[in-house]
Amino acid sequence: MKKLFTLLILLIGVYQTSIADVRDSLVFKNQNVIVGEIKSLDKGVITIETDYSDSDFQIEWQEVEQVYSKQNYLITLMSGERHNGSLWTYDPTHVTLHLTSGDSMKVRIEDIVYFKTYENDFWSRLSASVDFSYSFTKANNFTQAGIRSALGYVASSWSASAGYNLIRSNQDEVEPTRREDANLNYKKFLPKDFYVPANYGYLSNTEQLIDVRSTFSAGLGKYIVHTNDSYFGVEAGVSYLNEVYTTEDPKKNSMEAYFGAELNLYDIGDLTLLTRGTVYPGITEGGRWRVDYNIDTKYDLPLDLYVKVGFSLNFDNQPVEGAGKADYVLQTGLGWEL
Repeated sequence: MKKLFTLLILLIGVYQTSIADVRDSLVFKNQNVIVGEIKSLDKGVITIETDYSDSDFQIEWQEVEQVYSKQNYLITLMSGERHNGSLWTYDPTHVTLHLTSGDSMKVRIEDIVYFKTYENDFWSRLSASVDFSYSFTKANNFTQAGIRSALGYVASSWSASAGYNLIRSNQDEVEPTRREDANLNYKKFLPKDFYVPANYGYLSNTEQLIDVRSTFSAGLGKYIVHTNDSYFGVEAGVSYLNEVYTTEDPKKNSMEAYFGAELNLYDIGDLTLLTRGTVYPGITEGGRWRVDYNIDTKYDLPLDLYVKVGFSLNFDNQPVEGAGKADYVLQTGLGWEL
């Protein structure tokens, strides 16, 4: 009986050791340890799933001193380098990346700005969000409804994203107003935090009498700042513009240059801020220039919900006759993200 009891204890110990070998772990600066499945590091926050919690833990990356995981991750460094591999801390000052190529490299933990488990399935690389807004005023039967949505996909050497936004307003004795825009964006990552962007933008609004405005652009970009609390990138290139108006004015086709900048701040608690501005000086239409500007602030809530406030502006110094030079919209809404 005593031998049987000893054997059971040994088997349990071997089982627990084998389980521990496949689990990830984080060691914090205060020497606390958490064990589970490390999913991602994004915008200065690391996400880990444990067996004893209904929801994932989200922890500030700056509080982590050591990380241990044998999973395969897509990893981005502050220098702009991108790698595939696992993470393991052998000394307190560095994390060793064991790359899928068979090589390994040491980096400072603060130099790691992004990683995510890299699976072969499509869904693990996908992100999505959608939010809705609605308002009603009885005095003049004013109603306004809107939707803002985004979809993203990240691969080892490129990323793609899409967005769709719509707002409609109706009011007694006033013509209905509508603003609709969509975008498709692709980035091919290059060394040293350079990238090649290719973008498509769609706009339709009643304020500027635009039935369809399609913009195709491509160029070269670079992240000037890329850290665990923010990034700032700039890009420039050329674009092709096609416009169809709601009036009798003939449609326009023209070439433009473009210069853009994007700033994302995410180390401000549960609040994030993303803003982007692009200037389009005309090439074939001398003297014409346009501006597109967007800013979104998001406050995270439990259960993957959030509250978002967004502002969009379109400016054209040479609109068609009868149209306004500027169109802007301010939207607030409650949303959910995947």
